[in-house]
Amino acid sequence: MADSKPLFSPDGDPMAAEALLRDVFGIVVDEVIRKGTSASEKVCEWKEPEELRRLLDLELRSEGEAAEQILARCREVIHYSVKTCHPHFFNQLFSGLDPHALAGRIVTESLNTSQYTYEIAPVFVLMEEEVLKKLRSLVGWSSGDGVFCPGGSISNMYAVNLARYQRYPDCKQRGLRALPPLALFASKECHYSIKKGAAFLGLGTDSVRVVKTDERGKMIPEDLERQISLAEAEGAVPFLVSATSGTTVLGAFDPLEAIADVCQHHGLWLHVDAAWGGSVLLSQTHRHLLDGIQRADSVAWNPHKLLTAGLQCSALLLRDTSNLLRRCHGSQASYLFQQDKFYDVALDTGDKVVQCGRRVDCLKLWLMWKAQGGQGLERRVDQAFALAWYLVEELKKREGFELIMEPEFVNVCFWFVPPSLRGKQESPDYSERLAKVAPVLKERMVKEGSMMIGYQPHGTRGNFFRMVVANPALTRADMDFLLNELERLGQDL
Repeated sequence: MADSKPLFSPDGDPMAAEALLRDVFGIVVDEVIRKGTSASEKVCEWKEPEELRRLLDLELRSEGEAAEQILARCREVIHYSVKTCHPHFFNQLFSGLDPHALAGRIVTESLNTSQYTYEIAPVFVLMEEEVLKKLRSLVGWSSGDGVFCPGGSISNMYAVNLARYQRYPDCKQRGLRALPPLALFASKECHYSIKKGAAFLGLGTDSVRVVKTDERGKMIPEDLERQISLAEAEGAVPFLVSATSGTTVLGAFDPLEAIADVCQHHGLWLHVDAAWGGSVLLSQTHRHLLDGIQRADSVAWNPHKLLTAGLQCSALLLRDTSNLLRRCHGSQASYLFQQDKFYDVALDTGDKVVQCGRRVDCLKLWLMWKAQGGQGLERRVDQAFALAWYLVEELKKREGFELIMEPEFVNVCFWFVPPSLRGKQESPDYSERLAKVAPVLKERMVKEGSMMIGYQPHGTRGNFFRMVVANPALTRADMDFLLNELERLGQDL
């Protein structure tokens, strides 16, 4: 006979399970939300991999552990994890912590449903529809379609797949043998997911034709025209252009109107990867950076970045109203998408996507929007721009800081030139020595836990820092700290 005890907790005691969760939430509030967002605490507690493995005791054993030990495990996980909500975490395009978005994430995880049918996710099916409608309206569309995807890379891959299917619908059944050699076009500053997507979809990375950019990292429309002509001359069939609004390193915005003209002339699908820059659409002051986006066929937009909705929150938006998503990806699984249900089966959105199970990603954005309002989110975007400009002006005042270029977004790229290299730009090994500075400073800051900021080489430029101003809790004092800390860490170099 089956055990009749509830399985909510290891010992079958619901009260103990509730107590455990309350204790865990208390730890999260203390260690992540309170300490993790405090400038007086460390961003990270660096340990070498072998030491960290030993400290965490990662082995999974046959016997379970007591609640006290489980709580200690939670504390350890938090202690040794990077606090991306910290005001001195500048390392990625996401940072910070919005309490309303976090509340939405907690509710989402607690309800543990899948966003594929109205039957099991009625609230979230309607909510996703409304949130996507709002995002589309900011792009400039009064109708269309869309879906939340597991990250911007997948949103970009969806766009490529949809563009291919629209032109060659037989490929869904017949595969690659139904296709001529295809060509898609993206700038050399595009996200690496474009080439990954081409490989994943069987097009091959050679199908991605790289378009030149200007000195600011923007796609050059004239070279796009040249690349299209070259591809056609080589026997390939152009089908998609992927423009970028907010490139990963320089924060560049491609000239969408001119690119849209080229696409319209050649009958090509225009996708805009606005995963990073899409949130600028909320700002009346800065949305001109995306002028022309309304002419796109598809847009990728990650509110988990500049809007701080929390990982992950990535929308693919479509201008299409012909149910292209469902036609391209649908398989009509009869055990899930029965056509004789007692409600409108058009609400079963799961057949639009390549996933079966799909997490709910709309609630955190919806709840944050409800709390902040569009005006509050607009202020958040404008404040990021203002702080980035403040940082640039302060950087110019200090010896040893060299700006890569004047930013048009919230990516501030610069070199820190240590005392030993100042005034030695004419030395033959200057660039080589300068390129070694950022990795050394990165190691020092991480091992001290004082801050985190990314660096990279770029084209002919050696390693430089990319400062990202995204956390809505940042202040001018945090910008000053960044500059002071680099000076402190690099004073002996």
